[in-house]
Amino acid sequence: MIFAERKDGHLLKLSRILREATEHRFELYLFVPGELGLNSTVVPEESFYHNAIHTSRTYFSDRPHLPLVHSRLAERGKLTPEQYRLSLSLYGYQYVVGLEQSCHDLRNHMETVELEKVEEVVALAQDILSRLRRRVPTDDTLRKYYTNIDNYVSWFTEQRLLGLVAHLPRNGDYKTVKSMLLDVCQLERQHRIEHQYNTAHASDSLSRISNKMRLLRRLIEYPVTLKEKTRELGGGEQKLLKSVVTAVVMTTVSLAAYEVRETLGGISMMVIFALALLYALRELFKDDLRNTLWRWLRKGRPKWRRQYFDVHSSQPVGRQLEWFDYKRPPRVPDEVRAVRRASISQREEVVMFYGSHSRMLPTRFLTGYEQTRESLQLDLSMLARLMEKGSHHVYQLKDNQVARQPVEKRYLFNLVTREVQGQNPPVLQRWKVVVSRSKIVEIEEIPQPSKNGKKL
Repeated sequence: MIFAERKDGHLLKLSRILREATEHRFELYLFVPGELGLNSTVVPEESFYHNAIHTSRTYFSDRPHLPLVHSRLAERGKLTPEQYRLSLSLYGYQYVVGLEQSCHDLRNHMETVELEKVEEVVALAQDILSRLRRRVPTDDTLRKYYTNIDNYVSWFTEQRLLGLVAHLPRNGDYKTVKSMLLDVCQLERQHRIEHQYNTAHASDSLSRISNKMRLLRRLIEYPVTLKEKTRELGGGEQKLLKSVVTAVVMTTVSLAAYEVRETLGGISMMVIFALALLYALRELFKDDLRNTLWRWLRKGRPKWRRQYFDVHSSQPVGRQLEWFDYKRPPRVPDEVRAVRRASISQREEVVMFYGSHSRMLPTRFLTGYEQTRESLQLDLSMLARLMEKGSHHVYQLKDNQVARQPVEKRYLFNLVTREVQGQNPPVLQRWKVVVSRSKIVEIEEIPQPSKNGKKL
């Protein structure tokens, strides 16, 4: 199952949990409206891949109490400070990801949210924080790691709950829910003040405290994020193809020049013009021939290889092959087109395809962890530049008066994913993504019918 959410600007974030299966296949199809005029010349494949697709993988565990066990072992001297930092960072990171997802779900269904659901999220957050703070390390080295993580998760909890308060609907439970959330926010603020996590100068400045917490977030994510090394495939083949094409073209031109000289005799203006024409034809067809053969040779083959390394041991823990290409709708797999639900507008769309095939080695993971969480950020700003500027006007009749209202121009993208983990059947999902020139306006998942006809 893949979770999609919009971030600031044109960022679209997709996340998924890679289970115990060692092989994982993932395909992403972005159906771009044809009116944008997108093609490989306007936005080259390599440029979009390197600038708009960003992936990262972190450790993930279904046993959230394991890092707390590690903290007790560290206090007894059975774990090194680096192992303690790694386990505690994982605990804090999983809490942050979980709270972020829970608050995101509540905000998406804020109009129908119930008091019990908000209470459940708040109670779970307080329980996890109390478990984190139950054993404060006495060693100065370990305490430094603990302070950074506790400081960030406290601030992050306050920010997320305040965000819920800002979007609460004014219904019957508004005052109760608001009071409960603000009480928790006040407790977390008081907790940071009592432990002197931040100076008064930093706390009073929004920019200072925000930048500090952004840095702490990176410090938390670094120990649990797998190192990556990306290499482009086919470099040797491309050089060999270039050499072969050059040799074939030069041999052909040389033989043709020899025949021209034998036919026309010695050096003359006709010979010179004929040789000039031959060399012009060589320059004209050499690059086209090389590009055509290269596309044929690399068709359907992966373009990049990404290797993953454990941040603690630096051992390779997996690798991934990646594809990126433009496709025409008729060349998209039938099951994907069925999920897209073919229509007239689809015939004019351009499909951006990204695929990956990864193989992980859970036996080399950090002890106790057999799963990873992949986050893929898709930046649509390169496509937003192709959209028309400004807005159009719509006329509306109100109280027998004609009102002229400006309406921002928006474009509808369709995003379809196909995921296969191990020997399990493929899972297909679809989202409608509404995009303007300034930001992603809305993202909505479209439920897919199951085999028995019911929606999933």
